[in-house]
Amino acid sequence: MTLPTGEHVPRTFTFVTDTATMCVFDVACLRHRLDDTADWWSIPADELAEVNAGHAGFFNLGSDGAYAVELCDDLPDPQASVHLRVPSGRVFLGAAEEVTADGLEPEAAFGGAFLQLAPGNYRVLARRDDARIALAVLPGGEGANAFAELVRI
Repeated sequence: MTLPTGEHVPRTFTFVTDTATMCVFDVACLRHRLDDTADWWSIPADELAEVNAGHAGFFNLGSDGAYAVELCDDLPDPQASVHLRVPSGRVFLGAAEEVTADGLEPEAAFGGAFLQLAPGNYRVLARRDDARIALAVLPGGEGANAFAELVRI
């Protein structure tokens, strides 16, 4: 799924994870991890460093399985809000198993989607209700975060 640049229309997609984590990132932001080990992000300090740099949003879901995601124009009362840098405009949303690593970049092999956005800074608002996730990707924001702990929804 690709949305036209700047357009935020409610859309749905699914993904499956066996690491209980969803990630959202511009593919250009994690290219420095291309030759890293496949599970670099499972090290809490590494995950937190990339989130705080605005390179990725990792949303820990609490359990493995299939999730349905709805992209929304806005999201009142989010459970999490993450600032995200978007230099290339090509943003992956899906299972953390597909994060850039081990010579591979995301392909949406476990479901998921790519979102085409205008380059800039965004805020990703997230809310989970069982196996349903609502996300809003809104322009603006700081481009960096200051989390002391991993993001959970």
